[in-house]
Amino acid sequence: MTITQALEQSQPDLVRRLTAAIREQQLNQRAEQTYLHWITRFVLFHDSKDPEALETEDQQQFLSYLSEGMRVSRARLNQARQALAFFYEKVLGKSEMSGVAAA
Repeated sequence: MTITQALEQSQPDLVRRLTAAIREQQLNQRAEQTYLHWITRFVLFHDSKDPEALETEDQQQFLSYLSEGMRVSRARLNQARQALAFFYEKVLGKSEMSGVAAA
């Protein structure tokens, strides 16, 4: 099972909603793949909890894990941050990323 399949299983309809929002914004296929990757990792990092219930602190915890635990590059960290911002604003209709610190 892929991580995307795990997300679909734990959060039915989330992948479809994310994909629809990406296409509505006319982002390219690579952006779609990248955003889907980071949102999937974010949800699975938080034990498949409903993303609507996750707070800014949960987003910061995930980004800190990527930066300090996984030691991802600044570029990848920025990709993850942009994916989360897009997801919360365009898919969930929230603007919760304002409190998340930059890399």
